[in-house]
Amino acid sequence: MNVKNVLKQTGFTFKKAFGQNFLTDESLLAGVVERSGVNENTVVLEIGVGAGTLTREIAKRAKRVVGYEIDKSLQPVLNETLKDFSNVEIVYEDVMKSTMQEIENKLNENYILVANLPYYITTPIVMRFIEEAKNVLAIVITIQKEVALRLVAKPKTSDYGSITVSVDAESDGEIIEYIGREKFYPVPNVDSAVVKLTLNRNKYQNLNPEKFKKLVKCAFTMRRKTLVNNLIKGYGLTREQAENTILSLGYDAGVRGEELSTQDFIKISNAL
Repeated sequence: MNVKNVLKQTGFTFKKAFGQNFLTDESLLAGVVERSGVNENTVVLEIGVGAGTLTREIAKRAKRVVGYEIDKSLQPVLNETLKDFSNVEIVYEDVMKSTMQEIENKLNENYILVANLPYYITTPIVMRFIEEAKNVLAIVITIQKEVALRLVAKPKTSDYGSITVSVDAESDGEIIEYIGREKFYPVPNVDSAVVKLTLNRNKYQNLNPEKFKKLVKCAFTMRRKTLVNNLIKGYGLTREQAENTILSLGYDAGVRGEELSTQDFIKISNAL
């Protein structure tokens, strides 16, 4: 199917506010769906349906697809591109305005989240489903390459940050595909990558979500500062208290947040 022709025939105009860049390469999309782990028993939640190109490939393999699309003007496009699939339901709403219970009640069983996300909404969507969702098995997202690298970064690298640690605490992440900007229509200014986050809620023992979240946020508030300096500001400790805490756990007094693993953050947050 020539999606570009469908877009022209329906008079669709791209809206910059929604970060609309559609993938049209069917073989590439099929490969992404295959590596995402979707099969005939899978229910898929898709966020940002766009022109339905990815939706079509998912629907060929999945048991059922529920897609959320914020742009109602795409309805004539999707009526055409998805007309051959009876296992697809499109909800024309902003998924961030639906409660997690409403979303998961509609899906009614375990599911894989698949999404092609603009930069500005990547972190809110990812963290919302990691922190709130009960039934999500994996999150497969096509995002800006630089953001993808941050999600799967290792300690002591420039890409490593609070989002890396927060995601790693509850999932196993990997980049499953790199996608050049020329594969999108219209062509964006950045390259993309597909990240798969397989949920693993019991990955770390002794994880206290509230304590952990507070420390991670504190440690990266001022990235170039030492952890001791950030603890003084974030926890209201004296320098002596902060240093004694870090030293007693076996860390150097000059350690920075970017040097610590997820396990380190759990250990320190529980001690605090």
